[in-house]
Amino acid sequence: MSPRLLATLLLILASPTVPAADPPVTPDVQTTVAASPSPASKDAVDLADIRAFTAVYSLVKQAYVDDVDDHRLMQAAIRGLLGGLDPHSEYLGKEQIADLTEDTSGNYDGLGIEVVQVDGTLRVVAPIDESPAERAGVKAGDIIVRIDNKPVQADDLEAAVASLRGKPGTPITLSVLHEKQSVPVDIVMKREVIRVASVRGRLLEPGYAYLRVSQFQAETGSQLRKKIVRLIADNKAPLRGAVLDLRSNPGGLLTSAVEISDELLSEGVIVTTRGRLKESDLSFRATSGDLLDGAPLVVLVDNGTASAAEIVAGALKDNHRALLMGRRTFGKGSVQTVLPLDADHAVKLTTARYFTPSGVSIQAAGIQPDIALGDYSLSQRDTDAGPSYGERDLRNHLKGADETADPQTPAVANRALPQDYALSEALNALKALALRSRPAPDTSTPNRNG
Repeated sequence: MSPRLLATLLLILASPTVPAADPPVTPDVQTTVAASPSPASKDAVDLADIRAFTAVYSLVKQAYVDDVDDHRLMQAAIRGLLGGLDPHSEYLGKEQIADLTEDTSGNYDGLGIEVVQVDGTLRVVAPIDESPAERAGVKAGDIIVRIDNKPVQADDLEAAVASLRGKPGTPITLSVLHEKQSVPVDIVMKREVIRVASVRGRLLEPGYAYLRVSQFQAETGSQLRKKIVRLIADNKAPLRGAVLDLRSNPGGLLTSAVEISDELLSEGVIVTTRGRLKESDLSFRATSGDLLDGAPLVVLVDNGTASAAEIVAGALKDNHRALLMGRRTFGKGSVQTVLPLDADHAVKLTTARYFTPSGVSIQAAGIQPDIALGDYSLSQRDTDAGPSYGERDLRNHLKGADETADPQTPAVANRALPQDYALSEALNALKALALRSRPAPDTSTPNRNG
């Protein structure tokens, strides 16, 4: 190693400062203001660690089977340094920064799939609604084993993630290992222009609304407001209750999560963040006003409900504003900040943990729903039910006045069953909450002399 390169390396190791610049748009529960760097640590870098690094660097330069230039080695060292911290800290180049901006705007070319690196594997957080991934059957918790028949390498997961994107119309084959399965299945898809409408909604029944938030983007708050206003108009009366569906919502912008929570809360803490830097300690509170005017709210969650979606679920649960139903959430309770290095490079660094209003960190633990639901689905019986037995079938039974020798079983019409078991249960719970919240009727004795 040259003396000049070694001196540069020592400077990088010893200096924690980052050039000040405006941060790019930030995704996935990231703050939008770059925190100021902390003062240099009192503990100097261990000289033995520097010697070990330079020794390994020198051995690679001298003995690796192919010649490797210094730039490639230094880039690999930087990525390895950040990748060894946690699954969400990473070094961003120009293309990665552009990808993050596209994610928050809701328009990009790819499969519509949110992934995370877990113990050297590429795991699906959630597929985006109506995307090629969702239509093909990719589910939260799946592990991507191969991409176009090439194994996903633990030491090159970034390249695997990048290969998921591509020109619209181009085919791709993912070998996916579903949860609780031992053999992966091949899923063939075509990339598309992903345009994510982050809010959808409809009336389930007169008075009861369904609100689906698939991702937290810059415009999600305004989209939710418009959707609720439209549903109230369609209902021609105030809503009696609503189901907020956050299942398989991989997260998004912290600011959008706070905005959505504020729209459904009239008071109380929404979320707090705490980190090593003073700038990381933030607290967000709800302002007066509730788009649903206090109508009962049921929130659906599952193991794909992550990050910003967990902020909303935790805020509504801890403030006793909503009943949570479903499965334990993903458990991403950390905040990432994008710290620019120059015009084309940045570091996405985990700078804080976030806490629900009750002061609980859900990092790795997730949020437990108030009512747990299994991963069930409703289906019609394939064959008619077996014969039924009653009193008339008992030997020597007492004859009934209206008993006939051959009773006719009335025909039962085949009812269309709801396809979404969890949503059906949520609607039932919502109706019960609406009954409880309805004002009690006036039972006072009327004045007969009036």
